[in-house]
Amino acid sequence: MKIAIPTRDTQVDDHFGHCAYYTIYEIADNKISDKKMLPSPQGCGCKSNIAGVLKQLNVTIMLAGNMGEGALQMLKSHGIEVIRGCQGECDKVVADYLSGGIKDSGQGCASHDEGHSCGH
Repeated sequence: MKIAIPTRDTQVDDHFGHCAYYTIYEIADNKISDKKMLPSPQGCGCKSNIAGVLKQLNVTIMLAGNMGEGALQMLKSHGIEVIRGCQGECDKVVADYLSGGIKDSGQGCASHDEGHSCGH
């Protein structure tokens, strides 16, 4: 299993489309077996090719702070499960997820509804 987290300074970036990079975790025996950094493409997450790139890397889960509906649907259409509402240090977030302690918040980013306004 591979998990991706939008990251800024080892913390979950609160906004998927504006992260500095993605931390990609490889999981074996319910533990982190490897960790790599993937530079974030420029621009809004819902309009970038990041979902296709993550799918090529065999990522199946995205642990994220927040994202708009466009980005959420784009990731889901590539077979990536999205868990929103994550915050804090990335390694701890993955450990909490693996122990069953993280569930999707169901909260989206209001500024990213159908109008795709990517600026804040």
